[in-house]
Amino acid sequence: MNLAEQAVEILDTVTSALPGGGERREGQREMTRAVADAITDEGHVLVQAGTGTGKSLAYLVPAVLSGRRTVIATATKALQDQLAGKDLPFLAAQLDADVDFAVLKGRSNYLCLQRLDETEAANTLGLGLDDDTLDQATVEELRRFAATSPTGDRAELSDITDRVWRQVSVGRDECPGAARCPNGEDCLAERARRRAGRADVLVVNLHLYAIEVMVEGVLPEHELVVIDEAHQLEDIVAEAAGRQIGPTRLQALARTAAGVLVEREATQDLEDAATLLHGDLEPRVGERLTEGLGDDLGASLDQVRSRADRVIAALRAVPDDAPPEVAARAIRARQAATSLMDDIDHVRWPVEDEVLWVDGPPHAPSLRSTPIAVDELLADNVWAKRSAVLTSATLPATAASRLGLPPNAPTLDVGSPFDYETNALLYCPVDLPDPRADGHREARLAELESLIVAAGGRTLALFTSWAAMRDAAAHLESRVPWPVLVQGEGSKQALLDAFAGDDEACLFATMSFWQGVDVPGPTCHLVVIDRLPFPRPDDPVLQARRDRAGGAAFRTIDLPRAATLLAQGAGRLIRSTTDRGVVAVLDPRLATSRSYRWDLIRALPPMRRTKDRDETHEFLRRLRDVA
Repeated sequence: MNLAEQAVEILDTVTSALPGGGERREGQREMTRAVADAITDEGHVLVQAGTGTGKSLAYLVPAVLSGRRTVIATATKALQDQLAGKDLPFLAAQLDADVDFAVLKGRSNYLCLQRLDETEAANTLGLGLDDDTLDQATVEELRRFAATSPTGDRAELSDITDRVWRQVSVGRDECPGAARCPNGEDCLAERARRRAGRADVLVVNLHLYAIEVMVEGVLPEHELVVIDEAHQLEDIVAEAAGRQIGPTRLQALARTAAGVLVEREATQDLEDAATLLHGDLEPRVGERLTEGLGDDLGASLDQVRSRADRVIAALRAVPDDAPPEVAARAIRARQAATSLMDDIDHVRWPVEDEVLWVDGPPHAPSLRSTPIAVDELLADNVWAKRSAVLTSATLPATAASRLGLPPNAPTLDVGSPFDYETNALLYCPVDLPDPRADGHREARLAELESLIVAAGGRTLALFTSWAAMRDAAAHLESRVPWPVLVQGEGSKQALLDAFAGDDEACLFATMSFWQGVDVPGPTCHLVVIDRLPFPRPDDPVLQARRDRAGGAAFRTIDLPRAATLLAQGAGRLIRSTTDRGVVAVLDPRLATSRSYRWDLIRALPPMRRTKDRDETHEFLRRLRDVA
């Protein structure tokens, strides 16, 4: 029996043991066969698997049976938790086998014992800077956490702020390594890495895997990689391959070095350079630097580099017999300064294959660069070295080429087991004005209100901008009798918990809620999308990709991204076999555009379609009455 046959047989056994007696899903079985074949052939496969397919087990079963050391890279913490907390333990129990798996996160997610020692010493001696001072109760809490936590992962702490965590964690570019750190033998991050090195299946997030693409050896050697939520891979790898230089980074380096040096002239000079750089960058926020840095900005970076070099020289003068916490901090600061200088050297004379721009809010601008394309990077550093499974509920038609997969890599769509035709309605009010026309705002708000009233609340409203979300929330909060939860008025998880806990609540949110939100049941009968999510025309990276694509830019850059995001947003509606509801897109172009409407509609789940407002309201009212 070959691996594909064995995997499907085991999959059937495993799914039948699911709570409630899992049903056989042909799409899941088809995906399992394709994954098994890719592993056997030491090749690759790209699988679009709609909501409800059960794609996690579809790739886990053949991966575990193959005996290949596997890394699974996911885009969301929820999926990471599902794999490590549910799917892998369940699979191990059903196989009656020892499936050795682990979770690994980036270094800054783990408590740094050395930084905790330094903070406590600074408190004791009264030497800490304002940003370094933690109250003794917090220090003691972190000591208890370090002694009792099995992982040292921040996720286990619920009441530690970002400011506190920055004082007791360390990034990859700052860490001197276990051999040079006084706490190296007890390092919690190194303990997690050792555990990861023993695992047969390692679960990481896509950001950490993207770093592995750039810096080989961040993760243990592996023979198979599974990229879940693969539609995000291109942007995440491009971000990891990029550089970012801004005043905030310089100020953080200056503060770290100032905590070591008695003479602080060099660090003050670096602070002054940060102020000057801020002044050069702030007026250019959002600007793509197509001609390079120019004389003024180039001179500013040269000055920053020179002053960072002086900081390194001062740190090298720290005596060898300095206390361990001082020596460790000096090493960290030197590494941060060296990394800064490397990044300056990289962006000082940019190459054609990269885009350079000024990003960020005016109070915290930064100079950024990133590669325009990552296909060759992925082809050389990943696909040429190991088998790969790439999967998502929504994948653009251009995914294989943009990710650099070999031309012969199979691509398949296994669909979804959900009955969208019966359970879901896609509504587009064609009488609304075009989003770019006068009168659209008022008509859109009136349409949104009428839909929410028909549904009796129970609405997830997704917006393409913060301004549109806030405007809608301010307009409707006093006009509907149900709670209106608004992104920004609490953490994402707190908002989702409140939404799921109140069957009649509405949740208004922006882009981060278009993906990874899973709220099945009567809470969500209506998903409203305010307009087609075409990317911003002024996005510097996409501008560069459009320039490269030429006349094909809209169909190869903008349209696939809009279709994928629209499908992700619409996918928040039907999350189980019993879910019912309406996806309302308040943008008439979905129904009227002759050039691209079918590209968008074909990307969506196969819902019944209507332009009839009365039919939509009646459908929602029936669902409300049943609920």
